[in-house]
Amino acid sequence: KGFEEVFGYGFNTKLSSAGLVYKHFGKEIIAKELQLGEDHPNVQRLFLAIYKNFMEAIDAIDNGINQFDTDKPPRYVNTTNLSSRVGRLNLDWMDPNQSPEKENEAFQQAMAVAGSEFLDSVRFHAKSWLPARSIVMECIADRYDTDPSGEIMVLKRFTPWKLHIFELEEEMKVDPPIKYVLYEDDRGKRWRVQAVAISPDRFESRKPLPAQWRGLTDDELSKEAGIPGCIFVHISGFTGGNQTYEGALAMARTALKI
Repeated sequence: KGFEEVFGYGFNTKLSSAGLVYKHFGKEIIAKELQLGEDHPNVQRLFLAIYKNFMEAIDAIDNGINQFDTDKPPRYVNTTNLSSRVGRLNLDWMDPNQSPEKENEAFQQAMAVAGSEFLDSVRFHAKSWLPARSIVMECIADRYDTDPSGEIMVLKRFTPWKLHIFELEEEMKVDPPIKYVLYEDDRGKRWRVQAVAISPDRFESRKPLPAQWRGLTDDELSKEAGIPGCIFVHISGFTGGNQTYEGALAMARTALKI
């Protein structure tokens, strides 16, 4: 009673025991994984990112904090989070063996699951998230080389850009916000134009591709858009494709004006 500690750094979710342990030992673990000193900027960056993307949900669920400020029931049930998976390892009430030994065995299983997923998160952020962030930052900085509007960004190489663009726009004070991202599809060596969502957790786009293009493909789409080489535009307008970079850029530029 009376314990109200939070992680800080702008996070206000009350800590569970898991978050409290992470707050005190997280930097040390991350520094060892990166083989860097605890005061290195990348260690601090991952310390915050892993809390946001892995730990905070555990704290919130443990403390009964709803994800959304609404009295309406959720549209669907999600019992696939780590807290639920660990919970399912508790002894079943129908199991005749409810001994402390059996309970400890289940607890060891839970430790293995939680520990493995935590380290997977640390390693993902170190080996994938951090390099991707650097690439997206560079591409945002170069966006005016692509189009004078500053609203079209080209990925020099494909990378998971959606994880970073919103935070980096805020950090780099990007205005106006980026509307379209172009990247080469490695599988088909064709180019994609994708509309940026209004926020990381929403499906709606800031500026979907034009309504008159949606659901069209190939020659029909190229004729409607007046741009050669078009392949498709998704029915929702969130993404489309073209045979060439020049074609994808023309699609983005035209879409900006419509």
